[in-house]
Amino acid sequence: MKKFIFYSLIITFMTIFFLGINSTVIAKPKTMKAVSFLPKDHPLCKMIHVWVDRVNNQCKDAVKIDWVGGGEVIPGFDQAEALRNNTVQVIFNPTAYYAPLAPEVNAFTLSKLSMAEERKPGGFYDFMVERHKKIGIMYIGTWLYDPFYLRVNKPVKTLEDLKGIKMRTSALYDRFMKKLGMIPVTVKFGETFTALERGLVQGFGFATLGPRDWGWLKNCKYIIDIPFYTRQNVLILMNLDVWNGLDKKVQDKIMGITIKFEPEMEAFFKKQIKEEWKKYDEIGIKRITFTDAENKKYYDAAYEAEWEDLSKKVPDLVPTLKKLTGN
Repeated sequence: MKKFIFYSLIITFMTIFFLGINSTVIAKPKTMKAVSFLPKDHPLCKMIHVWVDRVNNQCKDAVKIDWVGGGEVIPGFDQAEALRNNTVQVIFNPTAYYAPLAPEVNAFTLSKLSMAEERKPGGFYDFMVERHKKIGIMYIGTWLYDPFYLRVNKPVKTLEDLKGIKMRTSALYDRFMKKLGMIPVTVKFGETFTALERGLVQGFGFATLGPRDWGWLKNCKYIIDIPFYTRQNVLILMNLDVWNGLDKKVQDKIMGITIKFEPEMEAFFKKQIKEEWKKYDEIGIKRITFTDAENKKYYDAAYEAEWEDLSKKVPDLVPTLKKLTGN
């Protein structure tokens, strides 16, 4: 009887052991569907591919990110809600597109700090992680560096000359343009070339990279050479429940990948931007600046417009936001 019990225990133990091995062998990584607000082949999305590849390679036993496309899959303004309801698990999206959910996220573009400085304990990164959690999103990192500029289709000599110019805009530039006396007109990304060609708008705001490739500069040969919002607002975001469901070691691995990725990403885009300016010169793009006083007024207007808006929407958070962003 004792031998029977002994052998039964051995068989039970071995069964459990081999079943455990088998389940480990056949366990599949968690597939996460991802979308970006820009097309996958967009020049500004080049480093997203790097981040996705690194996560998939280094976390391959636990996570697989399937980046299925851009706004053609889910419109950019709808992506945050799709993330929140778990239709997708990761998005590469600008804060301006989901600011109605949490207006304080518009402070990203106002940061005067490096991304490494933002990540210091108790700093801007930690603050924004907690604010994103309140809307069911995990803020992981940033995937782009490229300052913003305004372009126009005619020479302008003073800030006064900007008044009344119709500008193609997205959610990011509206308040700044209005503060300058310009008229922001919302035009879909894919319709911008036609709008410029037909004169429906006389200029646009965008980062350095991209407009030349799409032909937008054909009808806009003048760039106001005063960069603003040098801290990009395009983030790597994950559904919070999905993030919380990951093993702590996997979370730490993804964070480690991202922290290493961010300075490499910035260096990559700075090199790309330097080359792009050479191409601007080759095709005859004219750089515009004003007097020193007006240059400062123009630059300050970009930031004042956003702080004024935040003061209306989240007044209690503004002192903290200014402190954490180096303002």
